[in-house]
Amino acid sequence: MNSMDLILNAHNKAEFEPAHTAEHLLNATMVKMFGCPRSRNAHVEKKKSKCDYLLAEEPTAEQVAAIEARVNEVIASNLDVSIEYMRREEAASIVDLTKLPVDASEILRIVRIGDYDVCACIGAHVGNTSEIGTFRIISHSYEDGVWRLRWKTYK
Repeated sequence: MNSMDLILNAHNKAEFEPAHTAEHLLNATMVKMFGCPRSRNAHVEKKKSKCDYLLAEEPTAEQVAAIEARVNEVIASNLDVSIEYMRREEAASIVDLTKLPVDASEILRIVRIGDYDVCACIGAHVGNTSEIGTFRIISHSYEDGVWRLRWKTYK
């Protein structure tokens, strides 16, 4: 299967859509709050998920609570999740393409969550943030500039 097949058949990918969409919101929240890159290492599942962020220091308890509150606030905003396709050159002006595989197609699948997040992604997503449920941070740890955040969505 080539990269175009992966893009066009993304809806067949077996993922837990609420958690995957919540990951987008978490990434956007981290970028907005801390100015860091989106997670470079993520594992998203129904049972629990984790994301690693490159940060100069560990977030305070207040900041952790603010991240959780902000993600839940966005979920409660009932934002539509939309998908569009565009050429890589056009996408580069609106999204970070540094995570794309070398063999990625010239045509990219762009996922928008209202006006809160936009990202190139082949994963499965809900149609509206109201379908996610509640986002909860389970635990977190900090080592050598990497903050690992473990979280879950609850319906």
